[in-house]
Amino acid sequence: MAGRRAARDAISRDQWAALISAKDAAPEPGARRASGREKAPITVERIIDAALQAVEAGGFEDLTMRTVATSLGTGPASLYAHVRNRAELGDLLIGRLCSQVALPEPDPARWRDQFMDVCAQLRDQFLRYPGIAQAALAVVPADLATLRVGEGMLAILLASGAPARQAAWTSDAAFLYTTGYCLEASAARRQSEDADGRAIDPAEIEERLRMLPPEQFPHTVAHARELTAGTGHDRFTFTLTLLLDGLVPPPRA
Repeated sequence: MAGRRAARDAISRDQWAALISAKDAAPEPGARRASGREKAPITVERIIDAALQAVEAGGFEDLTMRTVATSLGTGPASLYAHVRNRAELGDLLIGRLCSQVALPEPDPARWRDQFMDVCAQLRDQFLRYPGIAQAALAVVPADLATLRVGEGMLAILLASGAPARQAAWTSDAAFLYTTGYCLEASAARRQSEDADGRAIDPAEIEERLRMLPPEQFPHTVAHARELTAGTGHDRFTFTLTLLLDGLVPPPRA
């Protein structure tokens, strides 16, 4: 009798220990819900969103697949299942920005204004993300949204009555100038501070040019104001206007 009672007590103690161990190992109700919550799947759209946020914060030069993966709470291998490499990611980013550009129905009476507006839209999209215009020069565009903008720009220029080759080359030159302008603007933004972190005023740059030896730089010294003139996007508009004037000469008075 005593032996059977001891055995029964031993089993009870073992069972009780097992119950205690199971209770200690079990997650709290909140933790169970958290661990049971499924992560959002990695998609191309989420990758693009995360990459644009990273570029906006730190610039395109510092963008890596690892940076994007970390922001999504995963590893780079998860990204490579959707995006082959950084160059393809750059193409996707430019495509996303180009998808925000509104294209008009080409109007022969307003083609200049229409074309300038499309270029300005591209410029403003690129300038939101420091250095991202570099991605537009890295590969031949494959994203349909980017190709759509190229199609729209060409259609506007053809509406001017210009020969097809002139329209095609002008469209390409305008896109290249827009990306180059944005790259230069991004670089200038980073370099617009002196060694003490103080913003350099354009008037100070003009003064520095005037202080050059006039016997070596006569024209630079004489025209320092003109070399540093222009506010906002004055130079952007000026250059594209020159380009378009060469495409279709203005009508004679």
